[in-house]
Amino acid sequence: MRVIIATGGSGGHIYPALALADALKQNEGANILFVGSKGRMEATEIPNHDYDFIGLDLQGMNGSVFAKMKSAYLLTKSYFQCKRIINEFKPDIVVGFGNYTSVSIILAAKHLHVPTMIHEQNSFAGKANRMLANKVDAIVGCYEENRNLNNKHIYILGNPRASQAKDTVKDKAVLAEYGLDPQKKTAVIFMGSLGSESVNKVLKAACVKWENKDYQVLIATGKKHFEDFGYESTNNVKIFPFIDGLKTMAASDVAIIRAGATTASEVCVLGICAIMIPSPYVPNNHQYYNALALVNKNAAVLLEEKDLSVDNLVNKLDELMDDDNRRKNIGENAAKLGTPDATANMIKLMKELVK
Repeated sequence: MRVIIATGGSGGHIYPALALADALKQNEGANILFVGSKGRMEATEIPNHDYDFIGLDLQGMNGSVFAKMKSAYLLTKSYFQCKRIINEFKPDIVVGFGNYTSVSIILAAKHLHVPTMIHEQNSFAGKANRMLANKVDAIVGCYEENRNLNNKHIYILGNPRASQAKDTVKDKAVLAEYGLDPQKKTAVIFMGSLGSESVNKVLKAACVKWENKDYQVLIATGKKHFEDFGYESTNNVKIFPFIDGLKTMAASDVAIIRAGATTASEVCVLGICAIMIPSPYVPNNHQYYNALALVNKNAAVLLEEKDLSVDNLVNKLDELMDDDNRRKNIGENAAKLGTPDATANMIKLMKELVK
């Protein structure tokens, strides 16, 4: 199978696309070409994973009238470039993972009668996928809310990253690597690889209250915030710039996290009880809607950043740590939403579209 995958803009789009590509390459022997923006994260991250990549000159539709006009011009220009790419590569199918980087190649594929699929990682679809919804042969979503998109062929198969997370070993011994007691209840806290300055301020103040709890806390500040965090590790509270999110979540009793698409899918497939603090700084406030989709199924606890305080955070964590049944129930409900076979089911659908 020959596959073009369009992705870019952020890790939430890029890493699920790479997870699909890895499975296609390993299990199907597929020939894969990535397309994205030449000035964004994907231009370095995808070649670092040993995949061929073509960068287009693109920019988002946000900003001034002039910026939007330039974006429309670049989109039109890239459309003709994408037609050439398709004619040369001759893909069996083109798959888009959202973001404006998908638009040109998906439209070009449609007009050249190549099967198309888009993947939506968030419960509230972004602009690009909403625009492409009625033009593609199939949509793969992660939430029932994705059925609101304008297409009859919508499949709720989940996030390919969940398929990678399912193999994570739940081993509390990993806590010892961070100086923690594997026999003690543990909360792990991280706000993504970059961390969050605003959340870190609350975490720093909460550390004092966590010192004398009967549970322990592991905090990842984010690499760029570690030096400024201003609180040193103790027996009960450990501070690191970066941690292995999957392994530590699997070993924890409660995870306090953002609600990005990838993290949410990992929490579900691991069956972890989570307090979600959605980032308010992302387009369409999609992290809030990701968290809400879980909260509505009693599969997570929501704490919006506007309501975040030391007392709110400590009290919510105390409540969960003191209630084994509630914690277990939330984790089990999250597991029901997990999609460990997401990648295999996506590949099966792709084969059906190619026939």
